[in-house]
Amino acid sequence: MEDDAPVIYGLEFQARALTAQTAETDAIRFLVGTQSLKFDNQIHIIDFDDENNNINKNVLLHQAGEIWHIGASPADKAVLSTCYDKTSDGRVVYCAAVWRMPSDWETGSRDSPDDSAHNPQTLELLCHLDDSAHSNAACVLWEPMGDGKRVISLADNHALLWDLQESSTQATISSSATLEGKGQLKFTSGKWSPHHNCSQLATANDTAIRGWDLRTMSQIYCIENAHGQLVRDLDFNPNRQYYLASCGDDCKVKFWDVRNVHEPVKTLEEHSHWVWSVRYNHSHDQLVLTASSDCRLILSNMVSISSEPFGHLVDDEELSEGEDNHQEDKGQEPLQDSVVSTFEEHEDSVYAAEWSSADPWLFASVSYDGRLVINRVPRALKYRILL
Repeated sequence: MEDDAPVIYGLEFQARALTAQTAETDAIRFLVGTQSLKFDNQIHIIDFDDENNNINKNVLLHQAGEIWHIGASPADKAVLSTCYDKTSDGRVVYCAAVWRMPSDWETGSRDSPDDSAHNPQTLELLCHLDDSAHSNAACVLWEPMGDGKRVISLADNHALLWDLQESSTQATISSSATLEGKGQLKFTSGKWSPHHNCSQLATANDTAIRGWDLRTMSQIYCIENAHGQLVRDLDFNPNRQYYLASCGDDCKVKFWDVRNVHEPVKTLEEHSHWVWSVRYNHSHDQLVLTASSDCRLILSNMVSISSEPFGHLVDDEELSEGEDNHQEDKGQEPLQDSVVSTFEEHEDSVYAAEWSSADPWLFASVSYDGRLVINRVPRALKYRILL
C-alpha cells in the first residue's frame, strides 16, 4: 500500500461530531460521536497506527442522546465534552456535558466488533453545562492553552464562560455575554482564540462573525454579512493573531484580518455546496482543510497569507516591509495559493475535518453516513514545505 493511501473506517451509526484528542500528543487519536435515534449513542476512540496504516478502535456508550458536537480537554486525555439532544416535555432540547472515560477503557473493546457489542463501557458524567435559563447548547469550546478548567458554551444567544472545579464534577458560570438585537438570535458556532493570552472569542450567528473580549464579555469587532448565507464554522490562524477563516452555506471559505472587517483578505470558491468545517494546520498555517456537503474535503495551500511564505516564520510587520528582499534571498518564486488535493472518499455530506494533534501531516474527516477517513498531506508538498 502506498504511503498516501487513505484509511477508511465505517461506524455503525450516522455521525457528524469529530475531534482530535488534543491532550494526547504521542498517539494519533480521534474521537467520533454518533447520531442514532434508536440506539444508545457511542463515542468511538480511533487510534491510527501510522506504521501499519491501520485503525484500532474502542467504543464507549454515550447514553444521553445524539451527539452534535464533541470537544476534548487540552489537559486531560480522559475528559471530553459533548453537545447532545434529548426530548423533554415533547420538545427537543440541546444539552452540554463534560464526561470522563472509564479508567480501564482500553481493556474494554478492541478491534473486533463482536467484543464491543458484548461489553461496551459507559462514559462517566462529570457535570452538566446547562441550566434552565440557558438551554440549547450549540458547542463547547475548551480554553486552547488551558489546564482544562475553563470552557465556553454557546447556547441560544448566550456565550457562557464556565469554571470547572478540580475534579470537573461541578461547573459554575463565571461570566456571560448575550447577543442583542431583533428576532431570535442564536450562535451557530464559535472558536476560542489561542492568541492574546486566550482572552478572545469569535462567534458566528446567522451571516455575521463577532469578536468578544472574555475579560469584559464585550464585543470588540463585528463582520456583518461575512457570508451570503449562514456561517457554519470558524478557525483562527495559529501563528498570525489577527487572521481568521470562516465558511458557510454560500459555498465559500473566507479569510479575514479582523482589523479590517469590511472585506476578506482572500475568498475560496472551490466547493459546490455548504461548507461545514474549516481548519488551519497547527504547525504549517498555509495548509487549510475544508469539508462540505458536496461530499468532498479540500486541502488548500494558502501560502500568500501564511506566516511562512518564505519557508520560515515571519511576523506581519516583516511581511509588509521586506517581501522583495526575501524573494531575492531565496532565489525562487514563492509558492502561489492553490488547491493541493481534493479528497473524494466520502459519499455523503462531510460534516467535520480535524488535523491530528500528534502528526501535523495527518487528518481525519467524518461524513454523515458514519464513514471516517484518515488522510495525509501529499508527500511532495510535505517535503517542499520542510525543505
